[in-house]
Amino acid sequence: MLITRCRLTLHDTVFFATREMGTLYETERFFHNYALSYALFNDSLLKVPYFWASYRPRYAEDMEKLNQRGIYVTPARPIRWDYLLITWKMAQVSYHRQSAKFGGRNYPANYGRAKEIAPESEFEFFVIHKEPVTLPRWIRLGKWASKALVEPQKSVQMDVSKGAFVSASPLNPLDLPKSLPLTVYDLVSMPPVSLVNNARFEGEHYALDEKTKLPAHLRYTFPT
Repeated sequence: MLITRCRLTLHDTVFFATREMGTLYETERFFHNYALSYALFNDSLLKVPYFWASYRPRYAEDMEKLNQRGIYVTPARPIRWDYLLITWKMAQVSYHRQSAKFGGRNYPANYGRAKEIAPESEFEFFVIHKEPVTLPRWIRLGKWASKALVEPQKSVQMDVSKGAFVSASPLNPLDLPKSLPLTVYDLVSMPPVSLVNNARFEGEHYALDEKTKLPAHLRYTFPT
């Protein structure tokens, strides 16, 4: 398999609501592999329309297209990051929306704060692929379609190794092969599937170097 290590640098603030705590909407410091997959291949392999009438996600149908091409994208881990706390307030205009001071809650319905990842934050992820792939230099992420720079390194041909290892990347637990059961890991709670970080395994993996190891046979998998 070919493995491409990628550096991701934010050029805008990035926001997505990982947790909602009262008036605070918090963004997790990891990027899910579904979001990265859409951002990297939306204009080439996935062809997701600009407008979609349904709110129902099509993860299984879309990610299977990447499975068929032997492509897998890992979640991104933070290397250097910071947060910005943004306060927003919507005007209560009677002709636009119903005026309400309290919406059944003990805080105003038109006020909130968003904890967003700051520009110049840096992340790392990996693309595992059978054939050479062309990755875009710029992608869009998050609710605001924020701009981010993708800097891939040279793709490296890797053979499968065996033994104990710690994954260098956060992982989507649904995508792990059955031969690598999860035992020790840190849970990163975020939708639509919580990730695992610092996961320890015993089995087949790819070793880019002494410290950078990834599980072998990763593929997008969805429960039926």
